[in-house]
Amino acid sequence: MVPAVCGAWPLRRSSRMRMNRGLVSVVSLCVFATVLGGCSSVPREDYDAAVAESSQLRSDLASVQERLAAANARAQSLEQDLLMAQSEADRAAELGQTGFEDISGTTISTRGMDVVVGVAGDVLFDSGKTELKRSSKATLDRIASVIASQYPGRMIRVEGYTDTDPIRKSKWKTNERLSAERAMSVEAYLVSKGVDNNLIYSAAFGPANPKGSKAASRRVEIVILN
Repeated sequence: MVPAVCGAWPLRRSSRMRMNRGLVSVVSLCVFATVLGGCSSVPREDYDAAVAESSQLRSDLASVQERLAAANARAQSLEQDLLMAQSEADRAAELGQTGFEDISGTTISTRGMDVVVGVAGDVLFDSGKTELKRSSKATLDRIASVIASQYPGRMIRVEGYTDTDPIRKSKWKTNERLSAERAMSVEAYLVSKGVDNNLIYSAAFGPANPKGSKAASRRVEIVILN
């Protein structure tokens, strides 16, 4: 009887071990399933959509940064060009290279990068008149010649100015009107001498921007715009 008992004991022991291993396997599967279920709480399509949106946002940001860098580079280039042009204009004015320096009856100055050729009103007109003096035409001829040779394609503004005395004995009721008529007379003459009619216009300032004296304030300024 003893061998039978002894033979049965290992059998029961082996069965318990197999049952224990099976239980461990089942518990492990349950734990894995639980963990996997927790990680899969976000639907797959939502996750994919979020990934795609994030990728698109990164791409958009990179594109914006690239355009911003290009715009900054362009702005720096334009600023350097502007500084160079300003320097050249200032240097030309200092060295007397505008081309108008030898024309009698004129004053030359710069306004930013614009060249300003001033002609005294007394050189151009009789008191209270808007018709050009015959003697003034030689001055305007030379101005027109320099514009054609050295400033082709540049826009020209003819500015009329008066002194501050109110008009009493003239058909022009205001200084602004008188300055406008005088500026237009100069404009018309320059056009007749070859200045492109599409590149010149008049502006009236009346008594604005007065000079140190009444005589100096009565003037026409021919501005070569940059």
